[in-house]
Amino acid sequence: MVVVIAAAAAGVAGDLAAARRELASTGKVRVGVVSAPKPTAFFVVTDADGRPHGVTADLGEALAHTLNVGSEFFVAHNSGEVTDALEKGQIDVAFLPVDDERRKRVEFGPAYMNFESTCLVLGTSDFTKVSDLDRPGVRVGGEANTTTIRAAARALKSATIVAVPSVAEAIDMLRSGRIDAFALGREGLLPYQKEIAGSRILEGFFHRTGIAIAVPKNRPAALVHVRAFLEEAKASGLVRRALDNAGLLATAVAPAE
Repeated sequence: MVVVIAAAAAGVAGDLAAARRELASTGKVRVGVVSAPKPTAFFVVTDADGRPHGVTADLGEALAHTLNVGSEFFVAHNSGEVTDALEKGQIDVAFLPVDDERRKRVEFGPAYMNFESTCLVLGTSDFTKVSDLDRPGVRVGGEANTTTIRAAARALKSATIVAVPSVAEAIDMLRSGRIDAFALGREGLLPYQKEIAGSRILEGFFHRTGIAIAVPKNRPAALVHVRAFLEEAKASGLVRRALDNAGLLATAVAPAE
């Protein structure tokens, strides 16, 4: 990983002094990540000391290396919390699912992976595809203030959309029957499908989008730097290595933009 980080750092061009001022004004790059019980290409897990481990943590550390500074992590329960912190300048960079609502609040660079949102249901349900959920009385849970719950609300006009603070709480609600389905990225649902006997991931999807690097608005040098970093990270193999280290051998890296 160190060799790949060095390759990514060497490929990042631009005004490093200006980028450092905009991305590390506190002396460190403050990186927003989202935790969950299971690691995915987006979610991290935390150790006993609260330190995050996973793909986005690896990418955040690599970005800090390109600026010759350290990293500091803001660990949130959902991507809505990270978006709020980024917009307020409480953190310097994050990796977030892209949608039009977020584009109004933060600046996006390239995506490192693409995904589609669907739902996990219990084996006792009669749902087989996403469109089956669109009827009165069906309760679909999703993380509050996220691209997925916004997409679910647009797609499911008759179902009741239930905002949940975290993945862990949503899974508990699904197990106990307080919701009928849990909406999340397909790749993110796989660990929970394996854990909950008989559960199914529904056919179809609410939307497709990318998970991209993002910075606060009005930081032009920061945006130039993270764009260059992320594209070099894809080209050099850094993103591929981060995914592989997390056991996500089948997860594809997003193409160059």
